[in-house]
Amino acid sequence: MPALVIVGAQWGDEGKGKASDQLGTEVDYVVKFNGGNNAGHTVVVDGEKFALHLLPAGILTPGCTPVIGNGVVVDLEVLFSEIADLESRGIDTSKLRISSNAHIIPSYNRRMDAVNERLLGKRKIGTTGRGIGPTYADKMNRIGLRIQDLFDPSILRQKVEGVLAQKNLLLNEEEKFSVAEITEELLAYAPRVRPLVMNTTVELNQALDAGKTVVFEAGQAVMLDIDHGTYPFVTSSSCTAAGACTGSGVGPRRIDKVIGVAKAYLTRVGEGPFPTELLGEEGDWLREQGGEYGVTTGRPRRCGWYDSVVARYATMVNSLTDIVLTKLDVLSGLEKIPVCVAYEIDGKRVAEMPDSQSDMHHAKPIYEYFPGWQEDISQCCTFAELPATAQSYVQALEELSACHISSIGVGPGREQTIVRTPLLDK
Repeated sequence: MPALVIVGAQWGDEGKGKASDQLGTEVDYVVKFNGGNNAGHTVVVDGEKFALHLLPAGILTPGCTPVIGNGVVVDLEVLFSEIADLESRGIDTSKLRISSNAHIIPSYNRRMDAVNERLLGKRKIGTTGRGIGPTYADKMNRIGLRIQDLFDPSILRQKVEGVLAQKNLLLNEEEKFSVAEITEELLAYAPRVRPLVMNTTVELNQALDAGKTVVFEAGQAVMLDIDHGTYPFVTSSSCTAAGACTGSGVGPRRIDKVIGVAKAYLTRVGEGPFPTELLGEEGDWLREQGGEYGVTTGRPRRCGWYDSVVARYATMVNSLTDIVLTKLDVLSGLEKIPVCVAYEIDGKRVAEMPDSQSDMHHAKPIYEYFPGWQEDISQCCTFAELPATAQSYVQALEELSACHISSIGVGPGREQTIVRTPLLDK
């Protein structure tokens, strides 16, 4: 099983980092192929918590090569801050690889992110303010800066001059950026970046040719995908399984398995529709039970019940072969657990994801209710050890989501996972 893709099957924060980390103990490469430091992964290893923002989860596993692919946007300050933090805690980061074609998030795009949100007013997207969107916009406008530009001062300066001629028009006089300062700031990173940079497309394809196992790790999630998410309340990159190919240079015929990660309930950060959102005490309870605060921003997450319409959509769009269900333990103590099985829109029952943005905003959840359980399941090691009602809940989600649930998270630790079917064939 040489190539696997891990994607978020909801609105993000599903626990992809833990899933990647678990696979990383058995794989040769873990590749981040989209997004930047606008999302975070929390991984617990031997009781120690690691919060990763830009680096792939595989960086925590000795022997695994972590790769930042061409589809990622890189904040160099964040990159080296994260590396320094891990190295201070005894983690070897020397095997990190970065694509020379990955784009850089310059400081002016963090400013542009805030400006764009301010101009949108009540229609703001709710971005993390990390400069992700403006950097992807520059990429599409062909005025972006790439990692390889750091190694040619003349080209870098020309590109900075061109882009600031546009950006400074939108800024107040005191906010304008200097070409010399930006160029000098970026060039200072060149000696530190150079040893990490290589043609990752060639390296990954050669690794697959040699029978190595490669895991492609998505940032964000399908419902935040620029093409298939709840536009415009989405991120700026391709978060689906297809994005693994464009964001790494590995062709689609090389992908063997696509794993969707989904919480046993649902969360969302930022603006946008969320049919199963809980605004009262139930939502507060879920948030506190699950520790639902952003790894990157610290923002409280919006919480709601599991949405099988979203899950079926994720299965379809990504051709999911497996679902990794996380945080089942958070639901312990509930008498009954609602699951959204369809939407009501304008008085009609709708079982599939609405095509219309307006319909999605007006969708009301139709629930089925499943018996809960009172037991602490955090120490369960097998599916049979789970309470019967917890087993039934998982089996119901499996059927409603139209995809096999391969493993179940019952706690934050690396070892707190029930494996029903191994994700890696032996």
